[in-house]
Amino acid sequence: MFEDEGYSLETLAVRAGQTRSEEGEHSEAMFLTSSYVFPSAAEAAARFSGESPGNVYSRYTNPTVRMFEERIAAMEGGEAAVATSSGMAAILSLCMALLKSGDRVICSRSVFGTTTALFTRYMEKFGVRVTFVDLTDMQQWQDALDGDTKLLFMETPSNPLCEVADIRALADLAHSAGAQLVVDNCFCTPALQRPLALGADIVVHSATKYLDGQGRCVGGVAVGRKEIMDELVIFLRTAGPSMSPFNAWVFLKGLETLRLRMETHCRNALALAWWLDEQDAVEKVNYAGLPKHPGHLLAAEQQHMFGGVFSFSVRGGREAAWKVIDACRIFSVTANLGDAKSTIVHPATTTHGRLSEEDKARAGITENLIRVSVGLENADDLQSDLARGLDRL
Repeated sequence: MFEDEGYSLETLAVRAGQTRSEEGEHSEAMFLTSSYVFPSAAEAAARFSGESPGNVYSRYTNPTVRMFEERIAAMEGGEAAVATSSGMAAILSLCMALLKSGDRVICSRSVFGTTTALFTRYMEKFGVRVTFVDLTDMQQWQDALDGDTKLLFMETPSNPLCEVADIRALADLAHSAGAQLVVDNCFCTPALQRPLALGADIVVHSATKYLDGQGRCVGGVAVGRKEIMDELVIFLRTAGPSMSPFNAWVFLKGLETLRLRMETHCRNALALAWWLDEQDAVEKVNYAGLPKHPGHLLAAEQQHMFGGVFSFSVRGGREAAWKVIDACRIFSVTANLGDAKSTIVHPATTTHGRLSEEDKARAGITENLIRVSVGLENADDLQSDLARGLDRL
């Protein structure tokens, strides 16, 4: 109902997708059931064959999961969504549903390290050709295209250098070759950026991050046209990388406060980025909110705000980076992001640690690089926490 009335994102985040049971509950119900009882053998047969709509088995049909799917689809402006057990499961499901041996994927080098491993270690093993290009170099994307290209895949802003890609231009490029553009929107969420409205075909999320917002559950989701999502449902039904109803319920609660949280994340991140940019021990700050960032104007055009994640490099290599990290008392040393609690991590030895030294160099993952996900704490307290480490350099 709410999806079709042109309501704002804040309203959709609270109201979209909810279906009340006969009990009339105000909050979304949690359907913790693996299976469903049918009124007759004939109805069971009709459900299993797809002739009759309704729940069949919670591996791929569950009311709580469906509420989450419908809500995030409405917020992203997509026709449908498919929820999965993790963000990586969402990307895997896309690959398995849409690709075959001989197809080609063009992927930005600036993606999550595990995404790179999925493409190179597993997709290539089954005959999918993968070409990596620089995120912001349109000529490289153009040169990599051929008649077998099926997907262009990217994150924007990128992890962890916060590079910004022109979504509309890449969507046009993909469509000119009969391919589809997939955007990992994890860093921005629909509160800050809606890639489908800019021409992208599919959006993926690690719901574990900002959609939850408090680091409680693991999950993922893909959003796009119904005909594409139907292919993912078939894979989900067969292979079973399913989201649990409990996790879906947690994510529904997270979506209710998404816009409010993202605005605070962004304000805190911008304040810290400005401060870090003035520190002698800091070589460079990677954050599109800074006017000198090469993607600043593009980010200002296609994003609502600049996000809550940035990275910075310090003088002195790995030893110096680890000193800063180890001195923190508020920032949690963990690779997760999008949490109410601020986190800090050394990408070269954690999130991108499985990449070869050559691939790290190409992706700009240096030994002196630190990534922070700025939480909801007081910005002055976070600044003091980082200053404690920088003072040791």
